[in-house]
Amino acid sequence: MNGTLASLDEIDGFLSLAEAAGWPTADIVICPPATLTGAAVQRAGGSRLMIGGQDCHAMANGAHTGDIAAAMLASLGARWVIVGHSERRAEHGESDAMVAAKAMAAHAAGLAPIVCLGESLAEREAGHALEVVARQLAASLPADTKASNTVIAYEPIWAIGSGLTPTNDQIAEVHAHLRARVADAFGDTVAAGMRILYGGSVKPANAAAILGLADVDGALVGGASLKAADFWGIASAVPTA
Repeated sequence: MNGTLASLDEIDGFLSLAEAAGWPTADIVICPPATLTGAAVQRAGGSRLMIGGQDCHAMANGAHTGDIAAAMLASLGARWVIVGHSERRAEHGESDAMVAAKAMAAHAAGLAPIVCLGESLAEREAGHALEVVARQLAASLPADTKASNTVIAYEPIWAIGSGLTPTNDQIAEVHAHLRARVADAFGDTVAAGMRILYGGSVKPANAAAILGLADVDGALVGGASLKAADFWGIASAVPTA
């Protein structure tokens, strides 16, 4: 819940940095508030920058005042949507089943869902992190999940906006565990192609080290995405084309 029309200038700033230095060999997506989705698509223009939504409803339409259907986002030019973010799970009581339903709705509208999961600090300290994320993964991914239509984002709740991050070994362990669980559910081919992002206090200073870890295929960036220079500092950790 950050950003007004004036914030769209940051998209212009990011595009200028990317054009000057060369675009990284990665998909780059910005997911602004719903109020800015259409305008963000226009600002991104014909560039390689893609726009996504922060959430969608599980239903295609209906009497759900204040909610946004996946097709509405798609009609604005969005191509992605975040579902199951820990803040949605905590503040709105979203269950794994609800997250899976939203991911299905995204697929039906032609959007690629970024399915979020992650453990709390208490669960991490109790030694249950792998168990928690495996359970979330199994219940949050719809049956039609493919590497081409879905992205997974591991974002430990205790690392969001806290300035804290797991050790590189902890990140690599969880990502390897998630990929193995995807293989169990959908097969080795899907698992090999599935992009698993890490999120939680990713910033320019630690981006290269995190993105260089085994089984880490990208980053889900929160606070550092609000300023073009910071977001570019992370994106530029990926080699240019």
